[in-house]
Amino acid sequence: MALVDVRNYLKLLPAVRQAPERNVWLYYDSEVDVLYVNFKKPSQATDSELTEDDVVVRYEGEEVVGLTILHASLR
Repeated sequence: MALVDVRNYLKLLPAVRQAPERNVWLYYDSEVDVLYVNFKKPSQATDSELTEDDVVVRYEGEEVVGLTILHASLR
């Protein structure tokens, strides 16, 4: 069995605890360098906004259901 260094994953715990519903799904697309963060599955975003730091906040009604983090490897 391969050993996995879990220390970096443990750093995610505070963010998961603060997430809506305390659920987080992550997907990194290396071809476009984008990290997709979803707080609800399935989610149907009805609106979104681009922040000044190239993060797209996705909403379902008034609820934040996800983030799309552009240029993820540069962060």
